[in-house]
Amino acid sequence: MKTLHALILSLFVFQAQAEIEYRDFKQPEQEQAYQTLISELRCLVCQNQTIADSNADLAKDLRRQVYEMLQQGKSRQDIVDFMTDRYGDFVMYKPALKLKTMLLWLGPVLFLVIGLATVWVLRSKTSTSEDQSLTKEQQAKLNSILEKGDDS
Repeated sequence: MKTLHALILSLFVFQAQAEIEYRDFKQPEQEQAYQTLISELRCLVCQNQTIADSNADLAKDLRRQVYEMLQQGKSRQDIVDFMTDRYGDFVMYKPALKLKTMLLWLGPVLFLVIGLATVWVLRSKTSTSEDQSLTKEQQAKLNSILEKGDDS
């Protein structure tokens, strides 16, 4: 029985292996720049994670590319420019505020304002609706219909 448990456990161990990426940096500043960059670049596959957090193949390639560019002596801005030229502003987890990215920054606020305005208009329409009370003539007619209904 113990052998069976050991066999089953060994099957799970092979699936649980994690890949660890090791990068050797010449200077601590390069390592800091690397960590900063991979936490600022968005994984284009996951879209909800940075390339530091993602295990997608594209994220691994982008991390490798950032490392190689830093080893070549490229500056942080050179790498950001390269990535945005190649993949667009969406590759930045927090894109720069410029005309092309205004919708990304202002879109959520715009939708919130539109939603609040819609709620306000609908509420004001219902609160200012006309008085629905009956005239004396209509009330008398309703009473006579109700009295006739009781008799039959």
